[in-house]
Amino acid sequence: MKTDRPIKIKTSRILGVLAFLALAGASASAFAGESQEPTLDTGDTAWMIVATALVMFMTPVGLALFYGGMSRAKNILNTFGLSMTSYALGSLLWVLVGYSLAFGPDLGGLLGGLSHLFLRGIGVGTLTGTIPTNVFVVFQMTFAAITVALISGSVVERMKFSAWLLFAGLWLLLVYSPVCHWVWGGGWIARLGALDFAGGTVVHINAGVSGLVLALMLGRRASYGKETMFPSSIVLTATGAAMLLFGWFGFNAGSALASNGLAGAAFLVTNTSACAGAITWMAAEWWISRKPTLLGLASGLVAGLVGITPAAGFVDLAGALVIGVGSGLVGYMGVAFLKPRLGYDDSLDAFGVHGLCGLWGALATGIFANPAVNEAGRGLLYGNPKQLLVQLVGAVATLAYAAAVTALLALVAKALAGGLRVSPEEELAGLDRSTHGERGFVLQ
Repeated sequence: MKTDRPIKIKTSRILGVLAFLALAGASASAFAGESQEPTLDTGDTAWMIVATALVMFMTPVGLALFYGGMSRAKNILNTFGLSMTSYALGSLLWVLVGYSLAFGPDLGGLLGGLSHLFLRGIGVGTLTGTIPTNVFVVFQMTFAAITVALISGSVVERMKFSAWLLFAGLWLLLVYSPVCHWVWGGGWIARLGALDFAGGTVVHINAGVSGLVLALMLGRRASYGKETMFPSSIVLTATGAAMLLFGWFGFNAGSALASNGLAGAAFLVTNTSACAGAITWMAAEWWISRKPTLLGLASGLVAGLVGITPAAGFVDLAGALVIGVGSGLVGYMGVAFLKPRLGYDDSLDAFGVHGLCGLWGALATGIFANPAVNEAGRGLLYGNPKQLLVQLVGAVATLAYAAAVTALLALVAKALAGGLRVSPEEELAGLDRSTHGERGFVLQ
């Protein structure tokens, strides 16, 4: 029977249907987002290209100046050469073999596979997160190159150039690449939950202890402890330190692998720790030696940078201040007291600054990591004492492995190069002339 009565629909039913449709749409969008392939982010990519360029600047310019100014005038070109060849050789070996060993498919937590030799399988459109994998490869390449170059600071003025080239190439492939895989490539240290935002373990502990072992195997310089070894130019060293500070922002802030708040936080704490380290080293030196030297200020700046490196993406401002002050003290004590007491000739204090401050930074990360900065990290002060133990295990394992394999590779380089050390006559004349046939400074 036909009726003219209007159909009544309750408002609550309409709202219920709309809410259901909204929830269904949101669920579908979330599901679609989970299934989407990674997409390129142009902002992240632009930042990572800039960060990579900053880190590139650190080795053949910043570190070369920093180390070169501390070496004697007759060895300054050779010291520059060690940094520059480390960059060139490291860059080639990384794209040919090293990247695959570090970031290839995991093999038992120890090494990456060989599927990316010669960057096979990585094309223009291949992505790592939101950036092109090619950019990630080059970013990581700059880390590998500078880590090798850092070792040279322990052995300048007495190591054969040919022996250095052999050692540096082997070390990058057999020490740096495996440790990089352990920490950043999905290896066993990463599975333990160790925190290393930008290289405290991978770069600084690794290079520092390797430099010490190589220095011990080479022995002291002929005039070490017998005469004052005046640096060629503190001005060059201070300039190099300032350039390292500039480049280090790419080193640490770039390790966020994105243009985001975490990169900004890493940028802030990096500068804070560096400046705290510089003032602390200078103050300690001023108090004990009665002279605030520019060399001490520059060394403290680098010490503060080293200490904050593993913690840059995990700690807040207070943590950065403590790490920076601690780095200045640890570095100064290592250089001014530990080295003279033990008598080893770590020429430019690669172990004293990078090894010791890298160890302090790795452990400090386990103490000060703040989940409010990065939820991936929670340290001792925030209710996770286990993190400090994990940091210690990762640091000690890296130290032991680097020391043992460095000693072995030094013996291999010695056999292939006909010795590790230049002759006494060559050392006396200076390596600029005896090795390269050049002079860095022409004295009038």
